[in-house]
Amino acid sequence: MLYIIIIVILTAIDQITKVYMRSAAGGVEAFSIPVIGSFFHLTYVENHGGIFGLFQGKINVFTILSVVVIAYLVYSERKNIKNYTKWTKIGIAFIASGAIGNMTDRIMRGYVIDMLDFRGIWHFVFNFADVFINVGVGIIILDYLVKKMKSRRE
Repeated sequence: MLYIIIIVILTAIDQITKVYMRSAAGGVEAFSIPVIGSFFHLTYVENHGGIFGLFQGKINVFTILSVVVIAYLVYSERKNIKNYTKWTKIGIAFIASGAIGNMTDRIMRGYVIDMLDFRGIWHFVFNFADVFINVGVGIIILDYLVKKMKSRRE
């Protein structure tokens, strides 16, 4: 139940921030609000492609591919998940919430709304769903490394 709650809360955060950003921008792409000088902005971007804005206009390909990958992962991991650690399950919940958030955009809007714009680091704009996916992967990797270190000590 904890993992479902995590997924619901994180997906809601992602969708709420996207709705607010679209509203603040009035749907005008490249509308930007400086938050931390020239380093960090909230910038409204409609991503009609894939990761890092690649393959613009191919949103249907990414939607179909995402559905297939998610269905495969659910099918293949449904038996194994009960053997995962609490932290791996939390990581999976983060990844699931990000996948659901971006999938919701693709299905409901036909594009993914991005807004987190760290101009001081790179030129890509992303969203909270993307953050959640990366945090989830990080949690799983850390959990794996901690388990490996513990098993080597024993």
